[in-house]
Amino acid sequence: MFGSIETHDNVNRLLANLSGRAVVSVNYRLAPENKFPAAVEDAFDAAKWVVSNGESIGLDSNKVVVAGDSAGGNLATVVNIMARDAGENFIERQVLFYPSTHMLDNSPSIHEYGEGFFLTMDQMRWFGQQYLRDVRDAVNPYASPMLADLSGLSPALVVTAEYDPLRDQGEIYAHRLRASGVKATLTRFGGVIHGFISFYRYIYAGRDAIAMAAGFIKQ
Repeated sequence: MFGSIETHDNVNRLLANLSGRAVVSVNYRLAPENKFPAAVEDAFDAAKWVVSNGESIGLDSNKVVVAGDSAGGNLATVVNIMARDAGENFIERQVLFYPSTHMLDNSPSIHEYGEGFFLTMDQMRWFGQQYLRDVRDAVNPYASPMLADLSGLSPALVVTAEYDPLRDQGEIYAHRLRASGVKATLTRFGGVIHGFISFYRYIYAGRDAIAMAAGFIKQ
């Protein structure tokens, strides 16, 4: 729905500087003009473009990491699932900051922090209505990766925020990855809200989370 290369430029630059790696920022089609699966298809096509053309712009296409926050975290892990499904295992790792993983989530944090903590339950409901064509899309694994077969995915770093309605679904997703045999590191940052990495200039935990992701990528 919202966001652009410009809105996340500061986070991407810090991630590039701390990791010493190139960051390719993707401007995918937004809802409601472009419903699911437009954003998913754009994200997957962008990742494949890097693999096919990275060398032409000085990148090592053999070491691709997908990363994103919130809805971008959803797209990042779905790209990993799509690559696995297509038999194209070109993704080395995935970094998911407080990801959206279940369009029909009803876990406790949705209700506990769904009002007064930046991201609200009403906003999430509205986003879903704009993004999805109908309720059937909500149970599509490429919209709700929580419902997908997670075996064979790349190692993951999952970062969640204590006061975030998406906290539980992100943490459950990390546990589901582990149960499926995927190496997954889960870290909850206390005392922060959804979107906190974007405020890293004011919230120290935001810079710490980006630094953690940079270290994970460097490995």
